[in-house]
Amino acid sequence: MADTTVRIDGNTLRLPGGVAVRFIRTLRLPESGTHALPPGLGEFPVRRVADYADTVPQAWRARGGVMLPVYLREAMWLSFGGTAEPAALQVGVGKVCAVSGKPWSDRLRRKPQNYVVLPRQPWLDGINSGKGTVRQFVAVPLGLGATVEGQVTGEEVWGGVQLQSFPLEEPQLARWRREEMLRAERARAFMPSGGYGAAMPMAAAPAQGAVPAGGPRRAAAAMGLGVGGSMRQEVYEDDRPLSDWAETPAGRVFVHLVTPPEWRRITGEAPPPSPVDRAAYTRAGLPWFDYYDQDAEDLAPTDTLGAVKPVGDWLGDDHEPWQAPSPGQVKPLKDAPGKPVEDGDW
Repeated sequence: MADTTVRIDGNTLRLPGGVAVRFIRTLRLPESGTHALPPGLGEFPVRRVADYADTVPQAWRARGGVMLPVYLREAMWLSFGGTAEPAALQVGVGKVCAVSGKPWSDRLRRKPQNYVVLPRQPWLDGINSGKGTVRQFVAVPLGLGATVEGQVTGEEVWGGVQLQSFPLEEPQLARWRREEMLRAERARAFMPSGGYGAAMPMAAAPAQGAVPAGGPRRAAAAMGLGVGGSMRQEVYEDDRPLSDWAETPAGRVFVHLVTPPEWRRITGEAPPPSPVDRAAYTRAGLPWFDYYDQDAEDLAPTDTLGAVKPVGDWLGDDHEPWQAPSPGQVKPLKDAPGKPVEDGDW
């Protein structure tokens, strides 16, 4: 029987089939204009809900999964670096698909596609807004209507992030492994360290005293994901037939988003430091990124997700003046943009 266990390796979630997911802190973009990919600023700490059964809300115990601390209006992206084999990964925000805008499903779908393909999709910074862009994931409380879930469904019941992985069927996976072995024998791909997919470390928050685990339980300040600014990022169309993928998921996990005060109360740990100032980051000359894959096709936008409004429309604009990165700060990753130039005899 296949193993359906999801495990935590450091701060990395490992789903069956070799899927690796990290949650990365990042700069929040302005809600106007389209921007380069913001940098990673350290991993969110991830903890198992079951390890804090005495202090988490009862509803969380029923859903299981993991939790991580996030500040109001803090932005995040999901890194899939380290995924070992091809997989289809569904990403839900409040049980709304972040790719298609459709309700959460236990089946893979096309028209519209409701999953990303790993490892071709190296990361996901937000909901699919089509035409080579996504709208940035931004944390907001439930109850205001600002989440993707609230705007799409009219209710805010779930919050958090949901992940579900599907491996290739065995014949297709065996063929991929043979091809990969031959490719590796011919030439091992050079993978430079650093870059957009490698989160930059942040200074640890000052240590504070632990909170006693006992005492009455209370409802936590539940958080979900809304959207912020637009950035240049493609969500790639699957080039395999749907029949190549398993019909049922290999594993799934519910990711609860916790406010920093609740994180301290539940775990006794200090939350990460507050998000970094964007203007200071840009003034320091640190890099932004632009990723382009000339062999992949971008998914078309969906009407559902295209209609989602940014959190600033609900909570008001609290941005400090925006300082755009200089052209030299934006580093291209993977393929250079534009059509390839053909060579001839000369």
